[in-house]
Amino acid sequence: MRIKRGAVVAGTVAVALGLAACGGGSSSDSGAKSTSGFNAGSTGIVNASDKKGGTLRLGYYSDVDSFDPTRIYYAAGQNFMSVYNRTLLTPDPKPGKDGLVLKPDLAEALPEISADKLTYTFKLRKGVKFEDGTPITSKDVKYAVERSFAQDVLSGGPTYIVDQLDQGQNYPGPYKDTDPQKLGLKSVQTPDDSTIIFKLAKPFADFPFLLPMLPGAVPQAKDTGEKYTEHVISTGPYKFETFDPGKKVVMVRNPNWDQSTDPIRKALPDRIEMTLQMNPDEIDKQLLDGTLDLDFAQVGVQSAAQAKILLDSNLKKNADEPNTGFIRYFTISSKVPPFDNIHCRKAVQYAADKVALQTARGGADAGGDIATNMLPPNIGGHDPKLDPFNTKSGKPQVEKAKEELKLCGKPDGFETKIAVRNKGKEPKSAEALQQALAAVGIKASIDMGDASLYFRSTIGSPDNVHAKGYGIMTAGWGADFPTGTGFLQVLVDGRKIQPSGNNNYGEINDPEINSLIDKAMAESDPKKAAEIWGQINAKVMDTATQLPFVYDKALNYRNPRLTNVFVWQYYGMWSFGSLGLSDGK
Repeated sequence: MRIKRGAVVAGTVAVALGLAACGGGSSSDSGAKSTSGFNAGSTGIVNASDKKGGTLRLGYYSDVDSFDPTRIYYAAGQNFMSVYNRTLLTPDPKPGKDGLVLKPDLAEALPEISADKLTYTFKLRKGVKFEDGTPITSKDVKYAVERSFAQDVLSGGPTYIVDQLDQGQNYPGPYKDTDPQKLGLKSVQTPDDSTIIFKLAKPFADFPFLLPMLPGAVPQAKDTGEKYTEHVISTGPYKFETFDPGKKVVMVRNPNWDQSTDPIRKALPDRIEMTLQMNPDEIDKQLLDGTLDLDFAQVGVQSAAQAKILLDSNLKKNADEPNTGFIRYFTISSKVPPFDNIHCRKAVQYAADKVALQTARGGADAGGDIATNMLPPNIGGHDPKLDPFNTKSGKPQVEKAKEELKLCGKPDGFETKIAVRNKGKEPKSAEALQQALAAVGIKASIDMGDASLYFRSTIGSPDNVHAKGYGIMTAGWGADFPTGTGFLQVLVDGRKIQPSGNNNYGEINDPEINSLIDKAMAESDPKKAAEIWGQINAKVMDTATQLPFVYDKALNYRNPRLTNVFVWQYYGMWSFGSLGLSDGK
């Protein structure tokens, strides 16, 4: 997930569903024990309360990439969509490992799974409606699934569901569907209005984890395709009142949401307002003076605010610093010259100053630990000893970098471009790498990209990367779901390279890596699967296309008036849908 999913723990759907079956009940536990103080929200609930009312005020440094759940691939976006988008299954918004458990949402219960693990049958919960009062049927859910296949119209979101359900049909999505009802996807069946059946071609243990990433239901009559983001039809407790792109979002209560049908959400505020395109330092200022309640991105305060918070005990007690489960890294293109030569890529690996890169992210305390490989510690298969370029110390290895430059035929260095989003701490990371590369003769210019388009069409378009000559690209990633498949596959599977919304930025297409991915995804034993992902991780590092530098932490500040504040481990950030306001204002 792009600056995407969070501090998940390695596991399997079998475990997650099993826990859900045992857990039962509502996640809205008014008897939850309250906690307080610095980092209290990382492990418990700060200011537990069921008080309703008031306006939750958010600030965001960018425009939103989309509110259409089909196209959302940021952690904050997927976390936030829980307030307006109900899905068949959803991770349970609770602190700790309980937050990794999948619970029924639109579905009335966990799926019935066939003995051969190929068929998943869901029954829909009774009484759930769209914001206009129309009852949700299984056909609305199937149509929502089908929209993910329309990559020519709705690019940018996760495509795991397409991989599992297309099965050679080459289904084009509903907009080009020749079926009169636009429900022609053969692998999904709706025998009646309350039943939906998914047919897999081969067992895939992680399949239920794909469902929270989709729009749970979309009314075909109100689907406006690419423009659906302008007014998403809500199935959750809040609906969009206004959306002024680049300026402001206002959400109000959905009168057709019924709490009795929803055991997941509390829906405490009356209103949610989000101001867009704010300067990051201004967001921090308004957080500290109480004008804002929360930073929507939750990627950490800027350096000036960080110093204030850590040095002032009255401020520090309102901050959390969780391990987010993200990794910050650079991808080195395997297609843009001279990086089509592996030795030129290795030169960058050895030249990098990871201490400087860590400092750019906020240092060891607020930025994270130095990363040596692409699987973070919270994902099965991580090997803390895997360090092929000997970077654990974080110090640049100038002589080794120069040796690699000679081997790639560029003894005097070369010129290249670093692509980076124009927001947050990322420009400082790019500058730190630029300075380190200059020490070995590599002259790197920095090209700032619009944050709202960066992953979809700036570095997410291979054609654009080639045309602009982006040799190095700044990125961040967290697990889409808590397995190696959910973290690493889309980054390194050569069969997943897309013309737009591409996540395999380095364009790795190694047959051996692809084969190991298939083997890992088919493995039902989580320990064996984790071992295979460890092998994949090692082979990916051997390509020298990935330069991981920090296993991420984020120092975030919470307005003291917020209630029910906790880090939802599934996303590695505070749960938007759980928040309330102690003053009711």
